[in-house]
Amino acid sequence: NCRCFFSSSCSYAVSSTIEPFYKGGKVQISKDEKFIFCTCGTRVNVLQIVTGKIVHSIEQDDQEDITSFALSLDDEILVTASKALLLKQWDWKQAQCTRSWRAIHNVPIASMTFDPTATLLATGGCDGTIKLWDVVKQYCTHNLKGSSGVVHLVEFHPDISLLQLFSSASDCGIRMWDLRSSQCLCVLQSHYSPVTSLAFTPDGASMVSSGRDKICTVWDLKSRTARRTVPVYEAVESVVLLPEDEDFSEIGVKTKEIHFITAGSKGICVLRVWDASSARCVFAQTLPSAPSAGGSEEGGEEYGDPRSLTYCLPLPSSLRLATVTAEHNILLYQLPSFTTQQQFVGFNDEVLDVKFLGKGDTHIVVATNSSQLKVFDLATSSCKILYGHTDTVLSLDVFKKGSLFVSCAKDKSVRVWRQDPDSGQVCCVAQGCSHANAVGSITCSRMKESFVVSGSQDCTIKVWDLPESIPETDGDMFQLTARVTEKAHDKDVNSVAVSPNDKLLVSGSQDRLAKLWSLGAPGADLALLGVFRGHRRGVWCVQFSPMDQVLASSSADGSVKLWSLQDFSCLKTFEGHDASVLKLIFVSRGTQLLTSGSDGLVKLWTIKTNECVKTLDAHQDKVWGLHATRKDDRVVTASADSNITVWTDVTEVEQAEEQAKQEDQILKKQELSNLLHEKKYLKALGLAISLDQPHTVLKVIKAIRQGENGAKQLEKTVLKLRQDQKESMLRYCAVWNTNARSCLDAQAVIQVMLTHLSPEELLQYQGARAHLEGLIPYTERHMQRIGRLLQASMFLDYMWQKMRVTGAPASTVVDFILKPHSLSMAASQMAPYCLYTSALLFTRALV
Repeated sequence: NCRCFFSSSCSYAVSSTIEPFYKGGKVQISKDEKFIFCTCGTRVNVLQIVTGKIVHSIEQDDQEDITSFALSLDDEILVTASKALLLKQWDWKQAQCTRSWRAIHNVPIASMTFDPTATLLATGGCDGTIKLWDVVKQYCTHNLKGSSGVVHLVEFHPDISLLQLFSSASDCGIRMWDLRSSQCLCVLQSHYSPVTSLAFTPDGASMVSSGRDKICTVWDLKSRTARRTVPVYEAVESVVLLPEDEDFSEIGVKTKEIHFITAGSKGICVLRVWDASSARCVFAQTLPSAPSAGGSEEGGEEYGDPRSLTYCLPLPSSLRLATVTAEHNILLYQLPSFTTQQQFVGFNDEVLDVKFLGKGDTHIVVATNSSQLKVFDLATSSCKILYGHTDTVLSLDVFKKGSLFVSCAKDKSVRVWRQDPDSGQVCCVAQGCSHANAVGSITCSRMKESFVVSGSQDCTIKVWDLPESIPETDGDMFQLTARVTEKAHDKDVNSVAVSPNDKLLVSGSQDRLAKLWSLGAPGADLALLGVFRGHRRGVWCVQFSPMDQVLASSSADGSVKLWSLQDFSCLKTFEGHDASVLKLIFVSRGTQLLTSGSDGLVKLWTIKTNECVKTLDAHQDKVWGLHATRKDDRVVTASADSNITVWTDVTEVEQAEEQAKQEDQILKKQELSNLLHEKKYLKALGLAISLDQPHTVLKVIKAIRQGENGAKQLEKTVLKLRQDQKESMLRYCAVWNTNARSCLDAQAVIQVMLTHLSPEELLQYQGARAHLEGLIPYTERHMQRIGRLLQASMFLDYMWQKMRVTGAPASTVVDFILKPHSLSMAASQMAPYCLYTSALLFTRALV
């Protein structure tokens, strides 16, 4: 994997992307538990659980947002409803719409579900009506009226023989419908806020309902009465029954009574298991990585808190549980231990920074527009969410070994995190809090894990010394103390960087200056060495070269400057971005620069030539994050458009492919020369066409025509070509015909085609009409030239005849003895030009 020291990258290709796939709305898991279906604007995305990749994306043609969808219980049929009041049935595995029809609802559909047989579809509208559709016979079977407000919940009774449907609307009641009579059998009243979910027991005799009124109700469906009301002390968004035939004794389930799991406003800190018979909580899950807000257990209780849960879905076959957070994260837990198995981030919002992480750069750590950090496994897209900061994380940096990294945030703190190389678990091991304002930039020592430097909006730089032995777990978190605090700039410090030898520090600020500092020995203060002046607007990023005594800075003025560390002069200026240059890094052993800007572009510059050799365009908004692996073979970019893109350096691959292509071209040219020498014209012509070399094809045509019986040989050879080869020949002839030197050969080929191919067959060729139209004006020009030449030859013949009558000197006679020979030769060479007349007439007829 080592590169030549002087090699330079000039080509990158996208190897993987992490993009938004869920922005809120319904989530459903397939019966085989392999896929997660979720909405994302105009699309329903299908996420493969094992790989974490989007394998299918079903998108509305009308570009209208999808308001609801339902997957049949046999995983075969997917139906979507959009704001355009259309229902569409999909073959989701092929991403093809098989049927669409008007929803009849006057307003958008808010909820929908299939019955257990996958033949009936129920849709609940915002107009308070419920409609049932026979998806096999394709007609509306029921129109149920009586609900008040938006019907946000519809569920079929699991025993389809009962033909019962349950619904809930804004009036907080649960309606039980008899589908035989289309009548409402009863309204189950218990909740004082909207009912959020229903869960049926396997025998269908009981049902548990949840609501935002912080209670769950156990219903006896035979007597249609509330058997028990369980106060759960949180707004519940979803309730799931525990399987009756499994052993859950380790979480306190001692009886065979109904037990259910609640998920709601207390969020991912707490999933709780309740005994329906005693109304008692038998188990409360607490994740150590998710601290409560403000130190209170009730910190996450407000509805709409980003940590609250919006869905809880069972995976009974694998005994797992899936939850969806208000931040659009999907978490999978293994029962009965409730251990986190996988996490998927549906929507990252604005990505502010990204860094490679891990021994082999197998992970990336991402700072988004939130207080949580996210660590992605690039192989599976599974994510670990890190809690610790209490406000938006602004910047990240990683130590040389790749397992220790640092972060800073608007909460005025810096944190040090450690990743376990074996398990991949990440914990916060150190914290420092002494800045007076948001900490916007952070960097760490390059040689050893000895110190961290932070730059803040309070215009100061702080140097934090790390202990020689950093704690292994967050239980022994070390409290950092700033060794040095320096008032460095007059405005916000946007960027700080440490030199490769840990002796120098550079800072860039909104005051348009970059400053060089001496870090000195441990315990020493910062010493200002010099100031870099030249940018017209604030400096966004500064970086030391890994090889030379230079540093680079990027600015809001759209330029990147290279500075000398010896005399602080500007060595080079790179201009090409149309907006602020937000990040820069050195790549290719310091011979090139990668820059990212507010224009959404990433540019690769060669320092020696000042040339932009590559522009990477994969983002639609500001590219805040830019980082390369330690081997320089991959680059990751992250943008405010929520997309994270991993690029692979394919320079060597492309060079190898180009070299192989050139070698193949040389071999083919040699083979072509051999075929011409052996007079194997058909193979030679086919090979020349496959090389797509019109000049070589023309040489072959000339060689055929100059041989014995050239016209017949050409005709025989052209007619044996495949159709695609004839299409290429016609395209070449249109070009050859524009030149007087090659028009004879072009006309000879065209004559063969026009003579032996019918007009209908010829017009089927790709681009035939355009090529034939292009032949007409040049053919007319050639005919006019021939006409003038014939007139001139007739005049010379006339003069020769007159001179023979009157007599002439011997030398003149000798000259004119040769003249007729020349004229006859000219006439013999003009004979093929008679092709122009027939070609022109036939071409006009075709066009």
